[in-house]
Amino acid sequence: MRKLPCIFFLLLAGLVATAQKKPLTHAVYDGWQSINERYISNNGKWVVYTITPQEGDATLVIQATDNSYRKEIPRGYAAEITDDNRFVICKIRPLFAATREAKIKKKKADEMPKDSLAIVAVGKDSVLRIPRIKSFKTPEKGTGQWLAYLQEKALPVPPIVPQADSTAQLNNLLHMADSLSRVADSLRNKANEAKTKGLATLKAPKKDAKPKAGDPIEEGTELVLRNLYTGEEKKYPLVSDYYFSGPGNTLIIETTRSNADTLKKAAIVWLNTATGKIDTVFRGFNDAKSFGLDEAGTQLAFIAERDSSTKALQKFYKLYYYRTGMDSARMRVDRKSTGIRNGFTVSETAVPEFSKNGQKLFFGLMPVRKPKDTTLVDFETARLDIWHYNDDYLQPQQLVQLNTELQRSYKAVLNGNDDKVIQLGSEDAENITLPDDNNVEYLLATSTKGNRVESQWQGYARTNAYLISTTDGSRKLVKEKQRGFFTMSPAGKYVIWYDGAQKNYFTYSVSTGAIINITKNIKVPLFDEDDDHPDDPPPHGIMKWHENDKYVYLYDKYDIWQCDPEGKKAPSNFTKGEGRLHKNIYRYIQTDKEEKFISDTQTVVFKELNEVSKQTGLKIHSMEGVFFDNGIFGPYQIGLNIIKAKNGNQFVYTKESFNQSPVLTTLYVATEEDTAYEAKKGVERGTVFRDIRSEVALYASNPQQKDYNWLTCELVKWKMFDGKMSEGLLFKPEDFDAKKKYPMIFYFYEKYSDDLYLYRQPAPSASTINIPLFVSNGYLVFVPDISYKKGEPGESAYNSVVSAAKYFTQKPWVDSTKMAIQGQSWGGYQVAYLVTRTNMFAAAEAGAPVSNMTSAYGGIRWGTGINRQFQYERTQSRIGYTLWQRPDLYIKNSPLFNADKVKTPLLITHNDADGAVPWYQGIEYFTALRRLGKKVWLLQYNGEDHNLVERRNRKDLSIRLSQYFDHFLKGAPAPHWLAEGVPATSKGIDWGTELEEKEVGSKR
Repeated sequence: MRKLPCIFFLLLAGLVATAQKKPLTHAVYDGWQSINERYISNNGKWVVYTITPQEGDATLVIQATDNSYRKEIPRGYAAEITDDNRFVICKIRPLFAATREAKIKKKKADEMPKDSLAIVAVGKDSVLRIPRIKSFKTPEKGTGQWLAYLQEKALPVPPIVPQADSTAQLNNLLHMADSLSRVADSLRNKANEAKTKGLATLKAPKKDAKPKAGDPIEEGTELVLRNLYTGEEKKYPLVSDYYFSGPGNTLIIETTRSNADTLKKAAIVWLNTATGKIDTVFRGFNDAKSFGLDEAGTQLAFIAERDSSTKALQKFYKLYYYRTGMDSARMRVDRKSTGIRNGFTVSETAVPEFSKNGQKLFFGLMPVRKPKDTTLVDFETARLDIWHYNDDYLQPQQLVQLNTELQRSYKAVLNGNDDKVIQLGSEDAENITLPDDNNVEYLLATSTKGNRVESQWQGYARTNAYLISTTDGSRKLVKEKQRGFFTMSPAGKYVIWYDGAQKNYFTYSVSTGAIINITKNIKVPLFDEDDDHPDDPPPHGIMKWHENDKYVYLYDKYDIWQCDPEGKKAPSNFTKGEGRLHKNIYRYIQTDKEEKFISDTQTVVFKELNEVSKQTGLKIHSMEGVFFDNGIFGPYQIGLNIIKAKNGNQFVYTKESFNQSPVLTTLYVATEEDTAYEAKKGVERGTVFRDIRSEVALYASNPQQKDYNWLTCELVKWKMFDGKMSEGLLFKPEDFDAKKKYPMIFYFYEKYSDDLYLYRQPAPSASTINIPLFVSNGYLVFVPDISYKKGEPGESAYNSVVSAAKYFTQKPWVDSTKMAIQGQSWGGYQVAYLVTRTNMFAAAEAGAPVSNMTSAYGGIRWGTGINRQFQYERTQSRIGYTLWQRPDLYIKNSPLFNADKVKTPLLITHNDADGAVPWYQGIEYFTALRRLGKKVWLLQYNGEDHNLVERRNRKDLSIRLSQYFDHFLKGAPAPHWLAEGVPATSKGIDWGTELEEKEVGSKR
């Protein structure tokens, strides 16, 4: 590979001496940036990305890949580059401050600041801004000529009140006084009349009833179709939605009726963008949705309802169809159509989809559901959930999935002009997979029905797979009661799955019905050989299929295997065994979101991770040649979001390291065969290389980092108590002085050592310590990998973490009396356990910890509604047995049962809306420790889930974590909440974060 000077290393070399740099504070969070929304033009000449602060106004940047042009759009987002590479269109958000002020004033939705639209001709400086837009769309595959945008409701025009002169004002006052005098006389006369005729004379006269024109609706707004080449615009009123065909030759416009004009009815309009001709294809409906166009933009299918009243409890939708040349759309399917089972109707939630050749129309059917009885009074009817042992899913899971189930559709198809419906999906074949070539006769259907009860303790439901004919709906069984997923090849020729019991991949030939073991001759494991759960290890997975289903590419731990789906040709190691030989893990990166398979001439990208050094890189490979070593590799991390120009060989990605904020980088790879280069390398004749010609940094984020005392990171290896070696990440301050002693925090979960070169932002905490913040303020942080044994999750953490702590007590720059541990969720459990096994830590913080495995075992993960038994037996908790088989293991591994042994101050964070770990687990541990007189605190953020979401709460937790560890590890004064607590009477008034004048409880 040609060696190039990389600006990434120049940036690293440019870091100045660290003397007198500022420590990070909680005030820096908002301005720290991320690089988001990356796009590249089809020709590879232009890149669009956003620079986004954690809080505040982002900036959208349009930049040439050779750095010859750069244009910034303040607050730009949601950008699109037109297919012809000529224009960038994006939205512009209102100012962050303006939106914040409007929220403070509690303005209504219509009064809030609105987005604008920006249109930029790339390479030029001018920007066309259009205010108050809801949305915009461009064709996916067109000339780049057309743009449509929907505007917000027009602001009301305030009435113009003319200013009267002094004479006019005097006359107005006299006129008002005269009017009031007449009103007084009228009221006096009515009162006198009421004395003789009664009070009925005071009633207002009846007004003539006016005919009701219908309930008011939310009217559509103005849609603008703009020709980007000429600037010409055409406007369409009352538009609620709109859709371009793929090539942009057709624009579908949906309009609403008018509240003011009863003659203006809801309509669906077909606009030919080339000719400007408009055809109304459907009119006078209550609701229309789920629009689907064929690839050529000549056929339209949609779902509509036009027969019910707007307040009807039960509505029946129908499938309508239109193609160019028809007078109007015709109804093709309703619930009475031939082929629809009794009790089913057309689904309004499934978008109709045409096959690639336009000859098949797929759509959804759903069960007719009984409407709610509105005659029942809520306060007189029972409200309950009924759990039954034969239910497929437990009631909590059913309730979580309720909306999904109510909207579930079962796929059906129409073939050509035949109006007979072929129902493909059903309750026992609910998942239908359309291959890329969806013109084929057979589709894959899968279902877990009948096998779901076991998922309560297995963690998965076994799957049945069928092939279903699109011509007659008949089924062929592929495999039943299989663990894992079935997938269909892009051309629809094969079904593939991994059999965990046999540890091999199998294919089913659609044409012959044969089942073939295609990996039996591969001698290395295709499953995760490092997996330590008490269950069958999972496979490394499928990389991709080759064009026309010629090969399927499969991963082992390191390499990639090219396998014949017919099993006739022996598998070959596509990466030539380079991965396992050098401990390099190769994983394919899909750079084109529309890619379905790998073609013969494609240039593909692999991300490379060296298992030993943790360095990463990219390997660029042409499918025309043999696998070769050409790419970039070094002491950095490559981001996973790698994009490639559709019609060029430019790649865009980010590079980062522990001390370098992400750098947006473009890589150019030559396309011609370089015979001289080939000869120079001495490779076999005919091999096609892709020569890397340039790597250019486009933008280096967070230049302000240079002003702060940052961190360094190194890989540390040590021997655990069981004699085995482990590794972890040691973070030190940039100004580290080996002559000083530092407090040390151990943070852990499972394994993080592969993230050696990951960049970590200063950011408010969702649940864990922010490593840059703590290290910048004079802490050492160590992140050890945890190795687990069946039935011993707690002791496994002790073996890994405490052995690491003992190792570091031998270092002269570690203050062994000021060490602490911190973790969240599974890490929180391990912290809660460790403080029952050792007193060597000066403080500990456990976020959302399980403290009692016996009570948690049978509980519910409320976020998903699933039972937790499988988690303890087979997955993360790794017990390996049921509670009644080995109750001793559940008790041994539960911190609660050894709460009396805790001497370490413990801070627990557990939120009252936690859907992953039951909130009562934190309460059980807190109340036990409180009763025992231990130093324990519980932070409970109201309405928050497992990890904090609201930024205000994240900032608050960050402050408290700093105060907590500063107090116990640095001897800082205790804040009021830590020293005295905050009573409920002060909630919302006093947050207790002010520091005490003297230390409280600093002795262990």
